[in-house]
Amino acid sequence: MDIAAVVGLGNPGAEYALTRHNVGFLVVDEMARRWRLTGWRSRYRAKLVRRSGGRPTVLVKPQTFMNLSGDALALFLAGEELAPGQCLVVVDDVDMPLGQLRLRERGGPGTHNGLRSIVDAIGEDFSRLRLGICGEHPWNDLAEYVLAPFETEEREAVSAMIKRAADCVEAALRVGIARGATQFNQPVTTEP
Repeated sequence: MDIAAVVGLGNPGAEYALTRHNVGFLVVDEMARRWRLTGWRSRYRAKLVRRSGGRPTVLVKPQTFMNLSGDALALFLAGEELAPGQCLVVVDDVDMPLGQLRLRERGGPGTHNGLRSIVDAIGEDFSRLRLGICGEHPWNDLAEYVLAPFETEEREAVSAMIKRAADCVEAALRVGIARGATQFNQPVTTEP
């Protein structure tokens, strides 16, 4: 089943824009920039922009806040008459090192409340791209950690991860999830 929608998870509002929890939004914004798409519209409790042409694709940013992402995605799927399997959800993962990507055809929500909301609303039959956001410094409070901005020394790695994740999304659209995963699910390499 071809991917018809790329759904980036995050929290709406300027105060969350560059936080760890919003990397899904950042990847979708990078896709819109690459595809020269503007004119985001509010619909289905989400922000949407459409790419037409040979492979029509909708970029989606739920506006329900992370823990209710499933509500917006269920409305979107019903309104657009799409199946869950036609979505690629892009999400942060605190259990993976910063910069790591993991593309999968399906799976459970793990510890992520946004994914849990989506699984509760539409089931597990959707692809997901997880982006590692775990930096080198430990945290005491998980909620505070994911809602905090990246540290200054992490920003270059985050920028590279967002670009690589957008490359991964484009590969998944072009050659499918399984082949995209083979190319992009590699360990993070650090420069010596």
